[in-house]
Amino acid sequence: MPTQESSPVAAAEAKSLFSDLEHLPALVLAVSGGPDSTALMVLTSRWRKALKRKPALLAVTVDHGLRAAAKREAAAVGRLARKLGIAHRTLRWSGAKPKSGLQEAARAARYRLLADAARKAKAGHILTAHTRDDQAETVLIRMSRGSGMSGLAAMARISAVPGDGEGQIKLVRPLLDIPKVRLVATLKAATIPFADDPSNRDPRFTRARLRGLMAELAREGLDARRLSLLARRLKRADLAIEAAVERAASELARPASAPGEAFDAAAYARLPAEIALRLLGRAVARIGDEGPVELAKLEALTAALAAAQKAGTAGFRRSLAGAIVTLDGPEITVERAPPRHGRPLTTRRRGNAKPAKSR
Repeated sequence: MPTQESSPVAAAEAKSLFSDLEHLPALVLAVSGGPDSTALMVLTSRWRKALKRKPALLAVTVDHGLRAAAKREAAAVGRLARKLGIAHRTLRWSGAKPKSGLQEAARAARYRLLADAARKAKAGHILTAHTRDDQAETVLIRMSRGSGMSGLAAMARISAVPGDGEGQIKLVRPLLDIPKVRLVATLKAATIPFADDPSNRDPRFTRARLRGLMAELAREGLDARRLSLLARRLKRADLAIEAAVERAASELARPASAPGEAFDAAAYARLPAEIALRLLGRAVARIGDEGPVELAKLEALTAALAAAQKAGTAGFRRSLAGAIVTLDGPEITVERAPPRHGRPLTTRRRGNAKPAKSR
């Protein structure tokens, strides 16, 4: 007899999973044909049937052109979508494929194509079938890569579409608290077939290798439920810290003499370390132009700044991610770095300069 952790998702539960989406006029569903996304499409269809005002649904399958079976799987998704009364499109990732970082490139291409489809369908939200199992694997991946608290909070139910510069399309993960086994049970109960992507077990990929460890970790008590709970708790703490950073930003801000940001240096030195780190990181991310700020490099910069403040060092000046951080008397300033010309930055005032590493 199935337990709550392995039973099919009932209609009443599906209603609660999608309840916050009822007011939306259109939704795009990311459906690969695997068990998770197929269950997402089936559950979304059931939910919509019970509504008086029914949102338009568009299921989108992305064929990455990496497997011969992908075309057949996309066609199967299209047939099921028609039975469920859902429009369907297959989009293809064309062009040369990278020899390294293939999964990351495929993921970026998938989200780009999904966001384009959503804009054309006038839908502001894309639903994906990320499960509790995916959340647990994401926690392990980020832990292995040395992520901080924000990274270990893993995936949120609603977030921006990765890489979408316009930022108008939201990603929704309604199944994030549902175990994968329950989605498989839902499809089996309805005798709905689904595809099996062998790349999910390919040991060349980090996620697949960690997935293979989950059973052993579960025997030690570190199962998907516990890892997902850890992510939720870290997210709760992360939000509290972010609120403290917002207050600090408001209280410490000073008028900047040049385009950029400035903080009261003495007040900054009294901040708790994590808040000081994030406050500086935010400023660097906003002012700089070289992409995301790496946590380890931000930690090194913050530590050097703290040491300079403690020692009373004059003219502290460091660059990071296209921004320059300067400690000069009562202020810490963050400004856009000048264009690269191979000229090294300095860590001291002019006239008493020592060469530093070029950016």
